[in-house]
Amino acid sequence: MKRLPAYLPWLAAGSCLVASLVAAAGWEGYSHARHPLALLGSALAPAPGWFNAFGFALPGLALAAAALWRWAGLGAARWPLRIGMLLAAISALAFAAQGLFPLDPERMEAVGSRQHALAWTVWWVAFVPGAALLAFGNLRPRLVHGLAALAVPLAILALPAILPAPLAARLAFALWFGWWLALSRGALSAPGSRPPARR
Repeated sequence: MKRLPAYLPWLAAGSCLVASLVAAAGWEGYSHARHPLALLGSALAPAPGWFNAFGFALPGLALAAAALWRWAGLGAARWPLRIGMLLAAISALAFAAQGLFPLDPERMEAVGSRQHALAWTVWWVAFVPGAALLAFGNLRPRLVHGLAALAVPLAILALPAILPAPLAARLAFALWFGWWLALSRGALSAPGSRPPARR
């Protein structure tokens, strides 16, 4: 159990990547460059339930578990670290919620589509201040947290002006997963935090 957070980000990233590739390969005419990732989980897709489970729900829940595990290990650390890690957990739960509320491209005003859009928004809006607070709280790797807090919103808000929106969204997802992978490799060490348990 001590190594639980270390491999969960890799499990999450791998699950989302494999689910995306397999689901897209089974849908003739689907293009990662032209179609949003969430379309693989819509009723139009050949196997939406499988994609929503392994593309969104499992990765999000795994990362939320990793974030809460690390939050529990912060102990009496400074408030930016504690709140930042909780926001990271909320971001991960919102990512998972995208699979619970599939997008309906034929009914964008339907409740499910609006809930999916809300989950997407909470996903990145919670992440940005969370990563910024971890950088401010001096959690290593500090530079990675700061860059991620800037890069993810830029990919979402600015890149669609020069890239197809589906590609920009995938880049944002890749940056987010990359941040989690960097976090899994970095030491959870900051002033006031508990020392790592000895093996």
